[in-house]
Amino acid sequence: MSMYGRDPWGGPLEISHADSATDDDRSRNLDLDRAALSMTSRQLDETQQSWLLAGPGDQGKKKKYVDLGCLIVSRKLFLWTVGAIVATAALAGLITLIVKTVPRHHRPRPPPDNYTLALHKALMFFNAQRSGPIPKHNNVSWRGNSGMKDGISDPSHGRSLVGGFYDAGDAIKFNFPSSFAMTMLSWSVIEYSAKYEAAGELGHVKEIIKWGVDYLLKTFNSSADTIDRIAAQVGQGDTSGGTSTTPNDHYCWMRPEDIDYPRPVLECHSCSDLAAEMAAALASASIVFKDNKAYSQKLVHGAATLFKFSREQRGRYSGGGSDAAIFYNSTSYWDEFVWGGAWMYLATGNSSFLQLATHPTLAKHAGAFWGGPDYGVLSWDNKLTGAQVLLSRLRLFLSPGYPYEEILRTFHNQTGIIMCSYLPIFNTFNRTKGGLIQLNHGRPQPLQYVVNAAFLAALYSDYLEASDSPGWYCGPNFFPTGVLRDFARTQACSSIDYILGKNPRKMSYVVGFGGRYPKHVHHRGASIPKNGVKPSCKGGWKWRDTKKPNPNTVVGAMVAGPDRHDGFHDVRTNYNYTEPTLVGNAGLVAALVALSGEASGVDKNTMFSAVPPMFPNPPPPPTAWKP
Repeated sequence: MSMYGRDPWGGPLEISHADSATDDDRSRNLDLDRAALSMTSRQLDETQQSWLLAGPGDQGKKKKYVDLGCLIVSRKLFLWTVGAIVATAALAGLITLIVKTVPRHHRPRPPPDNYTLALHKALMFFNAQRSGPIPKHNNVSWRGNSGMKDGISDPSHGRSLVGGFYDAGDAIKFNFPSSFAMTMLSWSVIEYSAKYEAAGELGHVKEIIKWGVDYLLKTFNSSADTIDRIAAQVGQGDTSGGTSTTPNDHYCWMRPEDIDYPRPVLECHSCSDLAAEMAAALASASIVFKDNKAYSQKLVHGAATLFKFSREQRGRYSGGGSDAAIFYNSTSYWDEFVWGGAWMYLATGNSSFLQLATHPTLAKHAGAFWGGPDYGVLSWDNKLTGAQVLLSRLRLFLSPGYPYEEILRTFHNQTGIIMCSYLPIFNTFNRTKGGLIQLNHGRPQPLQYVVNAAFLAALYSDYLEASDSPGWYCGPNFFPTGVLRDFARTQACSSIDYILGKNPRKMSYVVGFGGRYPKHVHHRGASIPKNGVKPSCKGGWKWRDTKKPNPNTVVGAMVAGPDRHDGFHDVRTNYNYTEPTLVGNAGLVAALVALSGEASGVDKNTMFSAVPPMFPNPPPPPTAWKP
């Protein structure tokens, strides 16, 4: 019989009890045990764990263990574990080496969609329209420096107006439509900067905007707080119905680089529409360049000066039978007040501009509460529809509440009605047999209006999606957001697809896009070869009248477009078919970027970067009840 005790090292000690042993024997044996333990302490240190783990019958089997401090494991298990870890590490290293040395085959990116491809080309048109010193990276080989004495050559003005863009196929610089073009480009950048960046065009479009607004800053005293005049136009186009033989930008057919005739500056002193549109251009651009604080503030100051001038010096810039009235006649300045006021508020956060833009009387004068044939058609002359969409954005994303809610709700509802009017199921506008919506009611040059509507339709559908709106009403019928977004995008895409070649003539109306496009574009610079020969004013007529294709391709130019029967005449002298314009291409660029790429959605916050947090005031209490 045996019992187990514990020694000082934790190992089991077996003590035998013999009946014949005496107390003295036990004492002597214990002394011997102590001496033995003292002598063999080192051996016990090495074997104590085997005593602990071994039972009484296993004392003869010696096992080896490893002491890891807080953990004691079998040496065999320890070796297997270490070996497995080393083997795993070696295998992982081998796999890593193989991965790094074997050639990689990345999955290629999907090819750009047609809208992105067309966007690259549409932006190039602005490079072809530059006036002034041409940058080295302009990438239009047949263009050079031009208009280098603009402004200075006119004694009545005497200040430099070098720069900016030529309006169309001529060499006139019209501030009214070019300002609207810059506003449209800035609006598209604010909403879709991520798409521009994905297409690799963000820097390009911002450079175009800066080129345009830098010129606008030259047309008035932008450092002053108060002004009394604006340079509205450089160059002249009136030919008095063909009876005048005075050399000017329409009578002569010359490359801009070769112009040697006088280029007068037309100034205005009462031009609310022009000044308010210029203010919108500078204000919207200040948001685009908000990261450049000094430049952005310069634009804001210029915009404020212009808008103040527009409010104090009432009048239409094209009144009085001016040259501008022939080509870009403004019918009213009230829509520019709403449009410009909205942009001024977004650029400054000053609520006085929002109060003005949402004033019911101003909206009434702008035509917000009555229809008319051009209601809902955004153009260089009528900005009301753009202002309504812009202010609907404010309501959807910020909900400023009282005292703006009532008029903003009205604008929002009207925007919904306008979007419904674009859809083919309501027949508000006629369409050609090929499906092109006739927003200008069959009049010439329809495409510039179509692209603006396509931009607004795509943009507003993105607004609804971003604001989690359930939908909107078309009359008594409620359509979920998803359905209307599909309708809006379908309509926008069908219009743009028509322009890009899906039409009865199978022709792209964007020069350089697709296999078939206009070759006789009404454009002086593109139609005259750059060969060192300088034709005279009338000497260039042979290039105007020739039936040969243009020697230079004005890439990206969207021509005026087909007629109401889907017909198109590729004839250089018929500008109603073949002439491109800044405003047309600005709308095209905006529509293309809105529809481009796989991702959708707008940048909700950049537009409001200057707007302070809104804490709507409670509405006034109801009038006390009286019996």
